[in-house]
Amino acid sequence: GEEYAKDNCGNCDNCLHPKVKIDGTKELVIVLRAIKALKEDFRQEYVIDFVKGRDTDDIREHKHDLLVEFGEGEKCDIKMWNPVIRQAIIAGFLKKDVENYGVLKLTSDGLEYLKHPKTFMVVKDAEFGEEEEEASCDKPTAALDPVLYKMLVDLRKETSRKLGIPPYIIFQDVSLEQMATVYPITLDELKNIQGVGVGKANRYGKEFVALIKRHCEDNDIDRPEDLRILTVPKKSMLKVKIIQSIDRKVPLDDIADAQSLEFEDLLTEIETIVYSGTKLNIDYFIEDVMDDDHVDDIYDYFRESETDDLDTALDELGGDYTEDEVRLVRIKFFSEMAN
Repeated sequence: GEEYAKDNCGNCDNCLHPKVKIDGTKELVIVLRAIKALKEDFRQEYVIDFVKGRDTDDIREHKHDLLVEFGEGEKCDIKMWNPVIRQAIIAGFLKKDVENYGVLKLTSDGLEYLKHPKTFMVVKDAEFGEEEEEASCDKPTAALDPVLYKMLVDLRKETSRKLGIPPYIIFQDVSLEQMATVYPITLDELKNIQGVGVGKANRYGKEFVALIKRHCEDNDIDRPEDLRILTVPKKSMLKVKIIQSIDRKVPLDDIADAQSLEFEDLLTEIETIVYSGTKLNIDYFIEDVMDDDHVDDIYDYFRESETDDLDTALDELGGDYTEDEVRLVRIKFFSEMAN
């Protein structure tokens, strides 16, 4: 509630490097109309499925595919919905009912906006493609040894072909870039690389560390000991509690409540844990909330896919599954295949 008199503090990233805003007026009106039509009784992912016109089982079950508002945002940019909803909450047009599983509610300002819309500018979520991935804080700006990095990519591709699994399951790009930066030559050193746990190191790492060792010997490379220390992963207490709760087979929605997290935020934490190399078994929860055939279909998709990108998966799967379902099975798949 504090007021800050200056338009630009001259100190933070938002002020030093202001992001480009785009007009999200149309999308905001569509979202507000959708939430009103849905009687303010559904969470964000359901609302997004609804505005995009995804004919999911849940939507058909509630007969919401018969509402005139269904699919109003079908032709809009798929990447607009999450930032529009998030920034509408910040602007005070929407609120999440934390006492009721985070369902979206209209505020009085939101109802007024529907009557008298005005320009609503939003910052679109960043897209980390091949060209702009250097901006991601989850990875180094570039591999220090591009020759080794290319050799590691080729080895991953060959290993992927031999094992019949997607390349990203073996090691992600960020892991290969760190390998080409700090030169791990033993499995113990490899376990310190971001995204590489004990299971993944033991399963896939032998050929990779052997390649790195040969490269270092052939080129008289002095390995940077100080850089290796920086890659040792640190687990927060929250992540430790989540791991312990899953080991005890506590339902994920109960874990979210206990840690005061939205369910989507809990899935993000679990994804971070699994992608860092820790194996988790969430079958007990998936079996309770999902149909076996749905699990098999999504699992088979990721087995054949060249990417684990969520939006791509939702599009390829044809809108038959919720975002949460796809994320849950992706966690299961990655944990079983990669860790």
